[in-house]
Amino acid sequence: MKKLFATFIVVTTFFINLTANASQKITFFAAASLTDAMQEIGQTYQAQNREMDIVFSFASSSVLARQIEQGAPADIFISADQKWMDYLIDHQVVEFKQTLLKNDLVLIAPITDYHTPVTINQQTDWRALLPSNEKLAIGDPDHVPAGIYAKESLTNLGVYDQLVPQFARASNVRDALMLVERQEAALGIVYSTDAKVSQKVKILGTFPTESFKPIEYPITLLNPVASQFYEFLQSETAKHIFQKYGFVTL
Repeated sequence: MKKLFATFIVVTTFFINLTANASQKITFFAAASLTDAMQEIGQTYQAQNREMDIVFSFASSSVLARQIEQGAPADIFISADQKWMDYLIDHQVVEFKQTLLKNDLVLIAPITDYHTPVTINQQTDWRALLPSNEKLAIGDPDHVPAGIYAKESLTNLGVYDQLVPQFARASNVRDALMLVERQEAALGIVYSTDAKVSQKVKILGTFPTESFKPIEYPITLLNPVASQFYEFLQSETAKHIFQKYGFVTL
């Protein structure tokens, strides 16, 4: 009996130690445009906190918001626009938000194509820029934040209806970037941060900021277990990494 009890103590102690040494998992939902910056920030944080295991899920903000609404176990969420964060607040899934970053909207082309820089305004000659047989890669303007910003800008510039037939709609901004990288679209509209991480595209012009709502990235904490990493995202270390990828930190 004593031997059996001793064995029980050893086994129990083993499992307690195993649990104590196990990594704590954080599930992080983030807009696709944050992929490169967040992966580097995650690696930097984990190098200092080896007991923490950060799992990222990158997609369109609309897709992620819907998943969270349906019960997906996200601990932190960063949206690429206020709309989808407000959607979760309105549906009482999220209690608060804080704006973390800002971005710009740019027009891109494959780096191998010849194009001179373009000033984008109401006088821009889009017919010369984009022949009728060519495609314009854009995040789906019905739900992808980058596409929604692009639609608003093109509408205010008076050319949205003209360009709609040439849209190559993408499920997120990184897919729109990929279409241009593969030369499956002659031009694309993406965030400046997406263009800057690609070696296969070049920026032709920047859309005027007065033609669309500010591109803001709100963040929310969904599970207190991730509070330490949530605070790290607002540290000087994280800010430097965000800025490295072209984001404006607040």
